[in-house]
Formats: sequence, C-alpha cells, structure tokens
Amino acid sequence: MKLNDIRDNPGSSKARIRVGRGVGSGKGKQSGRGGKGQTARSGVRIKGFEGGQMPLHRRLPKRGFTPPSQVDLNEVNLGRIQSAIDAGKLDVSATIDLEALLKAGVVTHARDGVKILGSGELKAKANFEVAAASKSAAAAIEKAGGSLKTLQAEATPAAP
Repeated sequence: MKLNDIRDNPGSSKARIRVGRGVGSGKGKQSGRGGKGQTARSGVRIKGFEGGQMPLHRRLPKRGFTPPSQVDLNEVNLGRIQSAIDAGKLDVSATIDLEALLKAGVVTHARDGVKILGSGELKAKANFEVAAASKSAAAAIEKAGGSLKTLQAEATPAAP
C-alpha cells in the first residue's frame, strides 16, 4: 500500500452542494429554502404559533398520570399453559417460571414477570414460580396437585 492509494470508504462523505448559483443548477434562486419571510430565515420559531391566539396544545387540558412504579406483567391463562404442556413444549417435572414460558413460546416478551389467570382448565400437576396469580388460578393449581410460589414482592418495574 502506498500513501497515494489511501482513499475514504465509498459513501463515507457527501459532496458539498453549492447553492444560489443560477436557476440551471437546480439549487438557484431561493437555494432550497422555499418562499420568503420568516421560514426562509435561520432560527425559525413558528411551530405551534397561531398568530398570538392561544395555541391548540395549550388550549387542551392535561389529562392522565403514569405511576412511576407501575409493574407491567404478562398475563397467561391456565388453558394456554395446559395446551403448551400437551404439545410437549413445557416440562411439568421442572419448575414453570418466566424463563420456561419464554422458551416454550407461551410468552413472547419478558416484561416484569408473569401473572397467571384462571381461564381454562389445568390437568397437569406442576410447580409454578411466577410474579402473581389470580385467586381462581391459584385454586386450580392447588386442585390439580401442583404448587404456586408468587414473587410479587421481588418483581421490580422495568425501566421506561
């Protein structure tokens, strides 16, 4: 390699466009700035300005509140878990937790944990270790002969 062979990577730099050099150049007359007036100048502050009238974004009331410590849980029904067990995706001999449900494809995103809901029927005896469970789901798990350990106190909210 010689010093005169050294080149930038292709596409790493753009050629400078010379504006205001005649209509035939394609960037003549107004140099790509549109019409005249405030918008043609630099330092424009016109977005949301309505000629002195109170702007729409200030006329409308502020509403709602998002609690900073809100926990976002995946909600999974017992019927969905039973169908994954029947398909052989979940192993009932091991503890069923967030990682197992992710691997089985029952849950697609981890979020802050899993909450089991009572819709559907659970026939398999399984041990669950999840963030939360509804009363009906807990009763169905106990009825099937399994055990449930909730980790609600340990679940921490995800970063926004």
